[in-house]
Amino acid sequence: MKTVLKKLITPVLQKHWIVDLHFAIIRFICGMLLTIDFGASKFGMPWTPADRNLSLFEVSAWFPEDVAAYGGIFALFPVFFAWMGAFSEAVGGLLLAFGLKTRIASFLIICTMLVAIFMQKWSQGTWGMLPAMGFLWMATYNLYLGSGRFGIDYLISKKL
Repeated sequence: MKTVLKKLITPVLQKHWIVDLHFAIIRFICGMLLTIDFGASKFGMPWTPADRNLSLFEVSAWFPEDVAAYGGIFALFPVFFAWMGAFSEAVGGLLLAFGLKTRIASFLIICTMLVAIFMQKWSQGTWGMLPAMGFLWMATYNLYLGSGRFGIDYLISKKL
């Protein structure tokens, strides 16, 4: 179990630390944008605006209805998928920003962005899909390489 955990959190380091720093800045900005703007609008976090009337880890009432409209399996379990999508944006974005459990958070974000692109944004054209596509590509990179040397995963992997 320890070897699986170590492989999961040990990041791939770039040859020069400045490259890791560059990618860490991008990871932090995208993670914070995802959690503060996109996630907090549909999921109760400490920084969610008071006018949303959401308690901690509560999903907005309108979001499961949107998810159910996708049809198929989403219509069978709309509350579950709404909670998972909102969680991956709010909490996953926060984990991604600080480089903690980066690959797990990236996987959840990838799943959420693929659903957003194909089930919600597809009809809006390329410009409507751009934010979700940007988060998708950033999460794909972090799924493969991890947090780099400027993340909490790196500090944990050094201890293991």
